[in-house]
Amino acid sequence: MTEDSRIEGRAAALRIENLDTDQIMPKQFLRGIDKSGLEEGLLYDLRFDAQGQVRPDFVLNRRERAGVSILVAGANFGCGSSREHAVWGLQQFGIRAVAATSFAEIFYSNAMGNRLLLVTLPPQMIAQLMADADDTSANAVTIDVAAQTLRSRSVQASFELLPRHRRMFLEGLDVIGLSLTYQKQIDAFARDHWARQPWLRDVAASTMQRLRQPRP
Repeated sequence: MTEDSRIEGRAAALRIENLDTDQIMPKQFLRGIDKSGLEEGLLYDLRFDAQGQVRPDFVLNRRERAGVSILVAGANFGCGSSREHAVWGLQQFGIRAVAATSFAEIFYSNAMGNRLLLVTLPPQMIAQLMADADDTSANAVTIDVAAQTLRSRSVQASFELLPRHRRMFLEGLDVIGLSLTYQKQIDAFARDHWARQPWLRDVAASTMQRLRQPRP
């Protein structure tokens, strides 16, 4: 088990439907060649005005919301282009889970593959969670990944996870780490493949070697 098997933190309500990945992580923050510094760009045009000044009325800019780790969001969260930076930015900002009625398919895959937990709940429960989140004196949320349950002041809910996603969270694996747990099977498949079709092994390297040989 890892610490990701249980997520506890304060929640904030983000009442925006169809929030797309360009809004979550604007294109000007995609210039780097690594994942660092993306928390600065998260929801930039919502957090800052055209002059780069903080918007004090935006929920994540309020002092009492500092350290929020769970978002309760509108429907179709993460729609738009397939940019994994949106997931990385949320995580670097400190967000560990997002609850909503629905998520864009590609964003869902990117998030779960990076162990940003997405919880899908019915509209009535999301509305109750948002109401709980608005009360800063009682906006704590506990998510038990092993039991697949979420609890707040007025919500006790169960949610579904694919078995592989549940395993990844409980064992602290990303998609590459999950693939590597099958290393023995991968090696066995490769040995069998080359034994049955040896002429295909290193065919690209053999072809390049022949092409480099001087012509008579």
